[in-house]
Amino acid sequence: MNKTLIIQSHRDPLPALWLSHCLSSVHSWATTAGYDYRYIDDELFSPLPDAIRTKCADRPVVASDLGRLYALRDALAEGYETVVWLDADVLVINPSAMLLPLDDFALGREVWIESDDKQRLRARKKVHNAVLMFRAGNHFLDFYLETAVRLLQLNDGAIPPQFLGPKLLTALHNVAQFPVWESMAMLSPLVASDIRCRGGAALDMFNRNSSAIPTALNLCASLAPAGEAGEEEMDDLIDRLSAGAEFVFCQ
Repeated sequence: MNKTLIIQSHRDPLPALWLSHCLSSVHSWATTAGYDYRYIDDELFSPLPDAIRTKCADRPVVASDLGRLYALRDALAEGYETVVWLDADVLVINPSAMLLPLDDFALGREVWIESDDKQRLRARKKVHNAVLMFRAGNHFLDFYLETAVRLLQLNDGAIPPQFLGPKLLTALHNVAQFPVWESMAMLSPLVASDIRCRGGAALDMFNRNSSAIPTALNLCASLAPAGEAGEEEMDDLIDRLSAGAEFVFCQ
């Protein structure tokens, strides 16, 4: 057993072919770096308490946000010194520069570029859980897991998709200033569109507000069913990033 484990999960079969490129990029990076790799299907949800599994039956994103915490905790209990979660729609674009942080744990960085009701661009800087890293002995994973379970148990209303992810983590981060894996970024639809078009104001704003050049990107697969991007658009985006990400992002 190696000291580091990379974990990913998605239901089978994959709902979009472009996701296979993302998964392959992570698997290749993990293999080259000498890390163990583990892919989990619906077994990700097995550790969830029955009441929470029922409550989240129509909220698979929320269930996944909780399931990954159990998977990471259990991997540390197996004896791994470092465990890393990467969503299935994370694309590694610069594997040689993708180094694990030295911190006991780290969250991903979200610089979300959107337009307001007057079509003016704005940047919202948050943290996300599409990328999570925990080392043995860290004190945050158990707290995060216990807090997530408690919030779900107490919630009797609607559960937004980001309830246990960016919403909770950003609220905590604004107070505690957690370690952030700055190069593990996230693309909003406006930035993704600019990349496909080889430039634009949203991409420029993303670069200005990013603290590091991305080595991997969450491509936000959850937005594809909402009509934000189809298979062809995602293939074009991945081709553009794979052909020369160094020409897309700058500081």
